Formats: sequence, C-alpha cells, structure tokens
Amino acid sequence: MRTVIVDYGSGNLRSAEKSFARMAEELDAGTVRVSDRPEEVAAADRIVLPGVGAFADCRDGLRSRDGLWEAIEEAVRVRGRPFFGICVGMQLLASRGTEHGMTAEGFGWIPGEVVEITPSDPTLKIPHMGWNTLEITRPHPVLEGIAPGRHVYFVHSYHLVPEQAAQLLATTDHGGPITAAVGEDNIFGTQFHPEKSQKVGLAIIGNFLRWRP
Repeated sequence: MRTVIVDYGSGNLRSAEKSFARMAEELDAGTVRVSDRPEEVAAADRIVLPGVGAFADCRDGLRSRDGLWEAIEEAVRVRGRPFFGICVGMQLLASRGTEHGMTAEGFGWIPGEVVEITPSDPTLKIPHMGWNTLEITRPHPVLEGIAPGRHVYFVHSYHLVPEQAAQLLATTDHGGPITAAVGEDNIFGTQFHPEKSQKVGLAIIGNFLRWRP
C-alpha cells in the first residue's frame, strides 16, 4: 500500500511525512511518499492533501501543477481512494472559499463555504492558534478511540461551514463552534494539524492508514 502526500508548494510536508511514515511503519501499512507527480497521485492507495495559507493561493498552487487537480479527483471520486485533507487541504473540500474579498472554487466534495472565524468574545484573537479541545459530534472510523475533550493543534483564521450537518464530524470552541473535522464516504479532513497534535494526532493518522471505507 502506498500513501502519497501531495506536494503543491503548500503545507508542512516534512512534519506530515515523518508522522505518516512513523505510523505506516508501526502498523505495517506500506510506504509514504511526498510527490507532485499526477501519475503517482493517481496510482496512490491513499492520498493526503496538506495546506497552509490562503484558500485561493492553495487552490491556485494546486491548479498550477498540470494534471494534479484532475489526478486527485480521479483517484478520490472515481476510484474511491481514502483521502485526508489537513488544514487548508480540508478547506479545499468546500464548494468555495471567501477570503480577503475574493471567492475561489474548491473541489465541492463537502458542500459549504470557508468563512472567517468571528468569535462572540472580541478579546479572543484571530488567527485561532494553539491547542484546543476536540468535540466529536458524529462517530467516524478515523476518530475511533479519541476520547472527548482531547487537545489538538490549530492554526487558522477561516473554517469550513458544511451545508449538510451529517458531514460535520467534530468541532472545537473559540468564541463559538468551529469546524474541526468533516467527512463523507472515503473523504475525511481536519482543520487541526494531526502531525503537530502528538499522541492524539498519531492515533488519528493510524486510524486513517487502517481505514477501509
């Protein structure tokens, strides 16, 4: 089994690679490779899409790699390969992102918009950065065994608001509920960074590598 972490010029690739490779070795779950080659992404057994920065910039970066966007869609939507989006990689699952007065289209696999976080308490800072509790709202195999209230690591100013409540898997609180995880069928994503979330993050990565949608 081969897991490919998509390299399109955005994301903490080294940290993600180390965490996924560690769990793949521990679970005897094949190999982990970072690649920007569409043919390798299309042939992958599992796909991880990280992302750091602005929605539109990440979308444009992914689109600028000839054939890469299409390779992901082919592997995930046609072949049903398990997919894990991280941070902006998760946000790209949305219909669109609205940031700095700009609207950019996403994959549209999780219908909804990526909008700015607006805490009810004006003293709370944006970006939302640091450790925060994870509240699981719907059971999912990739979140199996994660106890309520465990802490995970966030760095973001925007979050995905899904149109369908069934696709919202977990939230956190920062002056109001914030989307922490979404998913449907073979698609899963987290707003937080599992590769920076220590034991909880490694457990989630391990669950993903064992997942059989």
